[in-house]
Amino acid sequence: MARYIKIVVVIVTFIMSYTTYAQQTELLFKAGNDHYAQGRYQEAIDTYKRILDQKVASAELYFNMANAHYKLNNVAPTVYYYEKALQLAPSDPDIRNNAAFAENMKIDAIEPLPENTLQEWINSVLGLLTSEGWAKATVLFVFLFVFSFLGYYFAFGAGRKRFLFISAVLSLIFGITSLSFAYTAFAKAQQDNPAIVFTPEVEIKSEPNLASTQAFILHEGTKVFVLEEVNDWNRIKIIDGKTGWIPKADIKLLNNF
Repeated sequence: MARYIKIVVVIVTFIMSYTTYAQQTELLFKAGNDHYAQGRYQEAIDTYKRILDQKVASAELYFNMANAHYKLNNVAPTVYYYEKALQLAPSDPDIRNNAAFAENMKIDAIEPLPENTLQEWINSVLGLLTSEGWAKATVLFVFLFVFSFLGYYFAFGAGRKRFLFISAVLSLIFGITSLSFAYTAFAKAQQDNPAIVFTPEVEIKSEPNLASTQAFILHEGTKVFVLEEVNDWNRIKIIDGKTGWIPKADIKLLNNF
């Protein structure tokens, strides 16, 4: 009996601790929003950062962080936190709209490599959801397939059976498609390994050392993709296809949560 009482006490303690922790996070978020509403943008950033320091993150939190940095004209953090918000909520219209405004803060205007129509369409569809979102869609379609198939098996009447059969087939097709998108989105996120330049201006080198020749120059807020690491250097690629080496300290990875 005493053993079961101890288990119950542990469970209750855990629930109470989690509830208190959640309440503290909510209070911090509200305090940050109050600072922002009153024009105290740095105080808002500091308060939001206290939440991030607790390893708590959300699209809304990143979005508000970006908004506060935007008000202070902090280019790199603005772009960085909008990108973080888009990673969690890629189809959110407010985040996408504000992120587009943040693009005007950057100095570098880099033209991306042209894509064929099919690749452009695939990328636009992948961007509608995160890899987790596509995975959830897969589970939903699998559930609909099972439900429709069982309905077809037990249903009476030719019209009803035809409808349920078509529903099962479509659910299966959509399920396979969304599973493919989930895998592709996850693989793409891992392969791209995006980062944001945080140094106001940095020389991109042809080799991973300061004595090597300059390949090109980048400025804060520019998005790059890390290809490999060598000691304190990262080899990066930008959207126009150029590659070079940048000190690790000059960029901040977006996949670090």
